[in-house]
Amino acid sequence: MHVVAPLDSNSVDNPPKAAVRDLRRVDIHPDHWYPLAWSREVKRGKTHAVRFAGEPIVLARTESGKVIALEDRCAHRQVPLSGGVVDGEAIRCGYHGWTYDCSGKCIDVPYLGRERLPNGVRAYPCRESEGLIFVFPGDAALAETMPLPPLGSVADKAYKTRRFGREVACHYSFMHENLMDMNHQFLHRKQMGKMRARSLGRRRGDDWVEVDYTFAREAGQQPIGEALVFGQSRKSERADHKDVMTIRTQYPFQTLRIRTSDGTIVMDLWICYVPLDREQRTNRTFGLLSIKRPKIGALLDVAWPLLVWFTERIFKEDRWIVELEQAAHDAQGADWNHEVFPVINDLRDLLRECGAPVARRVIPIEPSAESVAV
Repeated sequence: MHVVAPLDSNSVDNPPKAAVRDLRRVDIHPDHWYPLAWSREVKRGKTHAVRFAGEPIVLARTESGKVIALEDRCAHRQVPLSGGVVDGEAIRCGYHGWTYDCSGKCIDVPYLGRERLPNGVRAYPCRESEGLIFVFPGDAALAETMPLPPLGSVADKAYKTRRFGREVACHYSFMHENLMDMNHQFLHRKQMGKMRARSLGRRRGDDWVEVDYTFAREAGQQPIGEALVFGQSRKSERADHKDVMTIRTQYPFQTLRIRTSDGTIVMDLWICYVPLDREQRTNRTFGLLSIKRPKIGALLDVAWPLLVWFTERIFKEDRWIVELEQAAHDAQGADWNHEVFPVINDLRDLLRECGAPVARRVIPIEPSAESVAV
């Protein structure tokens, strides 16, 4: 007998809301270009092991200087190709010498005739720009239609750029929220003094959301590091800065720009958070922080170590707090977050909508049934 549950008298007027997907379990979408290493990390004639969402990838700079990206496993015994050697424009596995070209095709097995060569491994579209090595981990057919992201002012000689990065033990969405919500300045009170952020408004598109802020100093001296960023002193308390900070998530990247009243960009930050593990509970940050040079450009060079020290202290506090957010989520087993700031709710919706579908995960390709067992 089929039993029908009684109809809730409130269900007609108040239909149940659809379940909201836990943002901390939304995988980042692989169909974008992601930085997986700094150019300086991949030496000519050497291999370099990296990961994207649990997927092992080997980067190699061939003898010609070209950077290639292959699945980090040999099709033979599944050992990492990153333990092998670069042989001209190819990678030779360090175990039995199987060799793969830039397309992942197996081109040599020392003890097997070339007419019997097995299938190869997956190759990833790979590009190098402004000291970063980008890989397209998703559908390779889409790579040509997806341009590399604009990297701010890094190529402009009027700016001095700091390249920074670190591993952070949290889901990438916590990183987006931390940067976009400038109401967290209280966290940095020891470094910044007492600052008040004021939101000027937010905007939303299909794959982006952004917000503008101004700031007022309510107490405390302006740190020298902050003065270097803004390029001017802020001695008057409680006076709103005329500078405007615009923070934008252009999925999956994030930018922060500070403009003075005449429209000059004095600080330009581009940043990306790349998931490392399969569960996406850790990420590696790749950031480009560009500062406008003052009229006497050498002054910024002299003060640069101080600015690095100042920003490192800010980043250390941010890392500490987002890792605590991740720890709370893990302990509770769900997202108990009660968010009241509209722009962060907009951001969360964006990250859910642009993230990978539930059924899609980036995993290593299965070996082909046609592979030759040796």
